[in-house]
Amino acid sequence: MGEEETTTAETATETKPLTARDIRVSDDEREHVVGVLQKAIGLGMLNLDEFTERTDRALASRTRGELNAVLADLPGLTHPEAAPAPYAAPDAPSYTRSWAPGQRMELNAKYSSLHRSGPWQVPPAMVVRNKYGSTKLDFTEARTSTPVIEIELDSKWGSVEIVIPPQAAVDYNSITEIKFGSLDDKTGSNGRAGTPRYVLTGRVHGGSLVIRHPRRGFFG
Repeated sequence: MGEEETTTAETATETKPLTARDIRVSDDEREHVVGVLQKAIGLGMLNLDEFTERTDRALASRTRGELNAVLADLPGLTHPEAAPAPYAAPDAPSYTRSWAPGQRMELNAKYSSLHRSGPWQVPPAMVVRNKYGSTKLDFTEARTSTPVIEIELDSKWGSVEIVIPPQAAVDYNSITEIKFGSLDDKTGSNGRAGTPRYVLTGRVHGGSLVIRHPRRGFFG
């Protein structure tokens, strides 16, 4: 009898191990998600009614799992430890939220080469200025913060090379000037669907602008 009571008591006190989805969230996390929803409505991912409904759910969430449900269908905007494991294309970039809305990066060089590659952090908007030097922006492994990246070019007497992942696309229709130079889009993705989408503006004076996919082989 005593043994049966002990077994029953042990069974009654067993608890299910906590997962990352069961972790409680703070007010700061709820407010952060509301900010992400505001960004999503600005990008046209949500309409006003959806934004209002999801904001209410976010503010009422108690765990990461509940909070993630609000962002589940928005690309790359869930907590990596709490989200279910969705299928991802092998070369698909990861999305992060390390840049404030409206913030843009400035890259400046003169009489030298400007090169970015590897898993570098890319904001929603950036300005690239280089005079008398070459520029290479390799987005193959880049960590992007939004599906659309705006890049303003100001290149004088130097070449510009932009490398985008196979699933990405470019839009260079807003480049205002290419003078004493050329534009060579080897990807054929201008104006087509793709994620991320790199929107190029600005001017290239006295040099070539080449857009290509990563090379397969030992030499990149």
